This record gives sequence, structure tokens and C-alpha cells, in this order.
Amino acid sequence: MEWTDEGIVLGVRRHGESSAIVELLTRGHGRHLGLVRAGASSRMRPLLQPGNSVTAVWRARLDEHLGTYAIEGTRLRAATLLASSHAVYGVTHLAALARLLPERDPHEDIYEMLDRTLDDFDDAGGAAAHLIRFELAMLAELGFGLDLENCAATGATSDLIYVSPKSGGAVSREAGEPYRDRLLRLPAFLREGEAGANSWSDQDLQDGFRLTGLFLLRHVLEPRGQGHSDARDGFINAVTRHRARISSSA
Repeated sequence: MEWTDEGIVLGVRRHGESSAIVELLTRGHGRHLGLVRAGASSRMRPLLQPGNSVTAVWRARLDEHLGTYAIEGTRLRAATLLASSHAVYGVTHLAALARLLPERDPHEDIYEMLDRTLDDFDDAGGAAAHLIRFELAMLAELGFGLDLENCAATGATSDLIYVSPKSGGAVSREAGEPYRDRLLRLPAFLREGEAGANSWSDQDLQDGFRLTGLFLLRHVLEPRGQGHSDARDGFINAVTRHRARISSSA
């Protein structure tokens, strides 16, 4: 058995004296592990860092075997990502989200979205918005997508500013006004076709994480006996601190 694919490093653990088991999210073969011989060497360690993009050749005698990887780097982001605390937490959290996918099951849209998200960590606010969108995409990929295009109460497609915590459906301003204290806020950057799609306030980001966090916990994590990763909280706190420093110095 042999295949070649693009991949993003999710994690690595040492195996024996010099080898490493590397976990990739690949474009065509999903989340997939393999043994890299001499993967713990000084030459290979910088390559096998979470967040890096690689080309991988996987070989095994049988498909169900662990197999071995021959890996070459294509986009080595890790050094840049390690330079900021929000990026370090963000990469760790993104890897934890990717591990919710079944092993060896292709999810090309998620792969492409992860690739784009990792390329855009320079701005903390932008990175947070991308991560919220990634969490929404993961919910949809796992079968728990939210309907944010139509009002759950009236079917309206405009002025959608709330989300029902029960159904996960959007709610218009008019329909939701009597129940606004019980509804989640839908930030502007998650509303289709609105001018705010590429801008966000601190409140928008808080509302976005509250929205995705509720449904991830209810539908995906708690049924598996899990909770949100520490890295998620670390990312949110790091982004908040970073944006506060920028505001105070402006």
C-alpha cells in the first residue's frame, strides 16, 4: 500500500530512541498517523511541528497497519506561529478540533479551511474570527450544523441578530425581541451578505465563541465525555489581552 498526499501536522510523539509517530490531517486521506524514522532527529524536529504543511508519502504492507511516512515540508509556519501566545493556543485548539473527525475519513473542505486559517494568524482578531468560523464548520461536518440563513420563527432572511439556543436556528430582530434575554447573539461577521463580514468588535468575538462553544459542548464534546480544551480558553484569553494592549496604546 502506498499513497502521496498533502497534509498538515496536528501532533507528534516520540517513538523509541529516534523515531516519531506523526499525526496529519491530509487532503485526501483524512486524519492519518504514520511512523517517521529518525523523526526525533534535529533535522526532522523543525519540520514535524504542529501547523506545518507537508507532502507525505505513506507506505504499509496492509491498509490497517500504522505504516511509515516519508515527509517533506511545503509551508513551515511553526516558527512564526510560536512567536505569539494566541497563535500557539490557536494551533493546539485547531488540532484538538480536527481530532473530532473519524480517523482516515477524508474531509477536504475542513482540510482547506484549516490550511487557510493557519495562514492568517498575524492579526489576533482576525484569527479569532477564523477560528469561530472553523468551529461552525466542524459542527456542520459532524452533523450538527446551525441554520443561520433563515429566521426559525418567521422564515425571514434579513435582520437576523439572534440564535435560538434550543434549535440552533437564527432569529430575526423583530421575532426575537420579546425573548432577547434567552437568545444568543449572532455577531455581524457570521451573517451572510452583511458589511460586517470582515470586521468584528470584542463583543462580536465573545458572542461568536459563546455561540459555537454551546453547541460544540452539547452535541459533540459532552456525548464523548469531553469538555472544551484548555487551549480554547487560552486562545480566547490571549486574544482578549492582545486586543486590550493595542487599544490602550492607540
